[in-house]
Amino acid sequence: MTKSYRWLGYVAVCGKRGALLMRLAARRLATVNVVFVEPNFPRNQREYVRALAEVGATVFAVGETPWEWLDEQLQSWISHYHQVGSVTDLPQLEQAVRQFQEIAWIDALEATIEAHTMPAAIVRERTGIPGTSVHTTYLCRDKPAMKQALREAGIPTAASTGASSESEIRAFIAEHGLPIVIKPRDGAGASGTFKVTTRGELARVLDQLGDTMSVAVEEFVEGHEGFYDTLSLDGRVALDFACHYYPNVLEAMRTRWISPQYVSTNRVDNAPFYGELRELGERVNEALGIHTSATHMEWFYGPKGLRFSEIGARPPGVGCWDLYCVGNEIDLYRAWADAIVHGQVWHVPSRAYAAGIVAMRPDHDGVISHIDGVEEVHARYGEWLIDEHLPTGIPTGPIEAGYMANAWMRLKHPDYDVLRGMLDDVGRTVQVHAS
Repeated sequence: MTKSYRWLGYVAVCGKRGALLMRLAARRLATVNVVFVEPNFPRNQREYVRALAEVGATVFAVGETPWEWLDEQLQSWISHYHQVGSVTDLPQLEQAVRQFQEIAWIDALEATIEAHTMPAAIVRERTGIPGTSVHTTYLCRDKPAMKQALREAGIPTAASTGASSESEIRAFIAEHGLPIVIKPRDGAGASGTFKVTTRGELARVLDQLGDTMSVAVEEFVEGHEGFYDTLSLDGRVALDFACHYYPNVLEAMRTRWISPQYVSTNRVDNAPFYGELRELGERVNEALGIHTSATHMEWFYGPKGLRFSEIGARPPGVGCWDLYCVGNEIDLYRAWADAIVHGQVWHVPSRAYAAGIVAMRPDHDGVISHIDGVEEVHARYGEWLIDEHLPTGIPTGPIEAGYMANAWMRLKHPDYDVLRGMLDDVGRTVQVHAS
């Protein structure tokens, strides 16, 4: 029996062996074909699609939004699109990818959202597409397994375990004491995370978790918190960036009056601390089997020294790459696309600016009615303003939803310490009010 295969714009009719030769020839001669998961939401997802198209890839996209709802610019970067009900539903995602494979050889399948990485990894392995493995993705998603792998590689991290019962949590406390942190095994950010310092707090958290818990339990690590982000190529770090949280995430996402910020430093190449961070980051890639991927590595530095907290084989969230682009005068999305498509990274970060975001939360929940202090901030720092989001007339977001849930401003400055002062001033000056 013969089958028809369409490659390079024409149809060849051949037997099984001839079809294989044609497929291999098409792979050598055709452009690189990349499937990208969910191009439309959140907003900066489109930047990965843009970058892939700009470096010469043919973009195949799987998303939950109807094609006709995508704007013309986004549509122009996508050659083939398949709508699914949920990109995290394995059968739907696999079916979409297999349909793309009937059109062309698929060289890569990429997902940049934490919740999408495991479905993408499973479908990669089922369909024979190279990329980050299921095992590596599991280690980057399951916090107890992740920390165990880091400890086995000699990378300092907090004591931790997985727990599915109250007795297992209490056993961990008996060994390591309080305070502890309880969080989802595969969550991202501070959502669903609890710091437990007393027996009374433990009882309240256990009551919230109920009888069907599956959580990560960790030693609470005292110290300053930040993150180290890389673009890794074949297991080595090709580009890297470091950020600092003010205050630490748990406090920021639990305390309404705080205007939290995180700041990307431009001192990565000079200050001694970052040398230690870089050395451990390289070892993380080896320990977890990360090859060509964006990474997001949370860390603490305190009385016990540097400790790595959580590792993601993905870019950071909340628009952080936009700060890296501005601060380093590069298109990081395009550098990522070069790594995927060409196996090379040509961009060199300038380290010209520190760049940061400060979030302003409403004084109470409701509808944002007005925002005070914006004019003063524009007058003082207008030349250093990157962008801002100052909505009115919309419902407030919960404070635990993160840095972009309500109002925010992003600024840059050549001096990191000066920028810190500017962001502090913005947080004090700009007041968000709700009705």
